[in-house]
Amino acid sequence: MSDRKVETLESVVIRFAGDSGDGMQLMGDRFTNTAAVVGNDLGTFPDFPAEIRAPAGSLAGVSAFQLQFSSRDIFTPGDHLDVLVAMNPAALKMHINDLKPSGILIANKSNFTAKNLKMAGWESNPLEDDSLNNYQVYDIEISRLVANAMEDMDITSKTVERTKNFFGLGLLYWMYGRPLEPTMEWL
Repeated sequence: MSDRKVETLESVVIRFAGDSGDGMQLMGDRFTNTAAVVGNDLGTFPDFPAEIRAPAGSLAGVSAFQLQFSSRDIFTPGDHLDVLVAMNPAALKMHINDLKPSGILIANKSNFTAKNLKMAGWESNPLEDDSLNNYQVYDIEISRLVANAMEDMDITSKTVERTKNFFGLGLLYWMYGRPLEPTMEWL
């Protein structure tokens, strides 16, 4: 038996953010599809970078997908985020101000390297300097965990890195009790 605390929420606003090419549009599309399958009302907002393939880790290259899902009628993708999934420091820099106080931040700690922090304009690592104390921070080594899980498979390291978005998607499915089956069938 699980000790998992279950809370009923009327609506939730989620934003997935990362580099263009990290699969943020795909994560948003899959979560949207799954929420629709279980009968939620939805509002979505895909946010593509202005530059075509800006340098990885740069502010100009951040891609995002926001969605609001609800048990009632909704008419927008939401104004303030309940959850921000930031795959790198640039995504965090671009979107942290939209996260509600006490909101949930899921950060791919694997990408918070000195080089990426500098490229995004952080003077120190926000995951370590207490600047995110107003949020519920879950810094997870997503890239490392995915690489470890797939180390015995005959898959290139580039392909392994491209699957980190599914880790984030699975985590959100778990958090909000969404079924895996629609995405598994889609795959």
